[in-house]
Amino acid sequence: MAALNIAFESPDNSRGPTPSWERAIDLVHLGKQTMGDKALEVEVLQMFARQARSCLHEIASGDETRIVAASHKLKGAASAVGAFRVADAAGALECDAGDAAHMAAVTTCVVEAENFILKLSR
Repeated sequence: MAALNIAFESPDNSRGPTPSWERAIDLVHLGKQTMGDKALEVEVLQMFARQARSCLHEIASGDETRIVAASHKLKGAASAVGAFRVADAAGALECDAGDAAHMAAVTTCVVEAENFILKLSR
């Protein structure tokens, strides 16, 4: 009888869904944000890609004030679409705007997200 209880126990997911770190964009999160509308998902991802590229240009300016502002903007946009690696890297750069390693991490994560978006668009 104990085996039946184990087999039919409900899983412990009381903490709620967790972000996916396997992909550059968490598609479950994105789907929730767009209420499952695939056309809207594509449009939102394309807008994110353009905004992310614009933020990278601001970050490359070298001006600490512009870097902090662009990092903050990128962090928010990335969190909204489910690009959690980008959001984390941008958050780290926002806290330490002069760190070249953080700048490189943001660039790498944005390129990964852009490539993921391009693959989805095919």
